[in-house]
Amino acid sequence: MTTDQEILEILRRIAQNQADLLDGQRKALELQSEQFEMYKTQFDRAEKLNERAEKIQDSGAKMMTMARKAMVIILPIILFLLIYLTWLIFR
Repeated sequence: MTTDQEILEILRRIAQNQADLLDGQRKALELQSEQFEMYKTQFDRAEKLNERAEKIQDSGAKMMTMARKAMVIILPIILFLLIYLTWLIFR
């Protein structure tokens, strides 16, 4: 009789251990799910920041292009005015 009771007690412990393991796995899955949500949120933020940075870089590139074009026009005018001013002074 004692062996039957011992076997029954062992089976109960096994069942309890399995229940504990399942509970631990459930908690681990919940934690992984939370971490995945955090990762997804951070990824979305990083993606938005990258898009903003690209827009800023594009507008900066446009400004530089316009500045280069303006310099092609403005520098000769300034040079001409300096030469004219020098001519007026030494005339």
